[in-house]
Amino acid sequence: MIFNLLILAHLLGDFILQPNSWVSDKENRKLKSKYLYFHVLIHTVLSFVFLWNIELWWIPALVGISHFIIDSAKLQFQNVKTKKRWFFIDQILHIAVIAGIAFYCNEFNFEFLKDQNYLKIVVAALFLTAPTSIIIRTLLSSWTPVAEEQSNIQTESLSSAGKYIGILERLLVFTFIIVNHWEGVGFMVAAKSVFRFSDLAQAKQRKLTEYVLIGTLLSFGMAVLTGILFK
Repeated sequence: MIFNLLILAHLLGDFILQPNSWVSDKENRKLKSKYLYFHVLIHTVLSFVFLWNIELWWIPALVGISHFIIDSAKLQFQNVKTKKRWFFIDQILHIAVIAGIAFYCNEFNFEFLKDQNYLKIVVAALFLTAPTSIIIRTLLSSWTPVAEEQSNIQTESLSSAGKYIGILERLLVFTFIIVNHWEGVGFMVAAKSVFRFSDLAQAKQRKLTEYVLIGTLLSFGMAVLTGILFK
C-alpha cells in the first residue's frame, strides 16, 4: 500500500534521520535554520525513493511542501509549555496528509505490494524503535525526575542503555504477539519488573518509581497495541 510506503518514509525522515542537534537548531533559529530545509529535502527524497515511480512525482513534492508548512507552523507557534501538544499536532497533521494522499491514490494499481506483509512488519518494527522512544519521552516530559532523584539509582549505567533496552523489549513483545506466543509478553513483563524495580526499591523514591512504572507500561502498551493492529 502507498500508505505504508509513505509512513515508512516519514518514520525514517522524522525520527531516524533527524539528529537532536537538528531539532535544537530548528527550535532556536526557526525558519532561518538550514536544517529545516535539509529535513524537508530528506522527506521528499525518501518519498520518491520508496514510491519509485516517476509518474507519481507530485506525491513526493506534496509531501515535501506540506511537511515544510506543518513544521514551520509548529516552530512558529510552539513554546516551552505547548511543546508536547505541538509535537502530537505535528505528527497527526503529517499522518493526515499521507492518509489523504493514499485515499486519493486508490485509482493507482499497486498490486505488487498488496500481499507483502513484510512491509507492514518493517513499518511496525521501525515505529517501535526511535519514534516510540520519542513519543514516550514527550508524554513523560512533564514528570521527568530531578537529577538528585535519578542519581539514586544511576550508579554505573551504560550510555543510552535505557533507550536500547526499551527498543529491544518492544521489538520482542511485538515478535511474541505476531507469532501468537502471548506468554512471552508475560515473561518480558516479569523479567523487567524483577531487574528494574529492585533498583527502585533501593532508591526509596516514590516519584521516581511512579515515573519508571508509567514509562514501562507505556512502552509495553504501545508494543502490544502495535502487535494487535498488525494482526
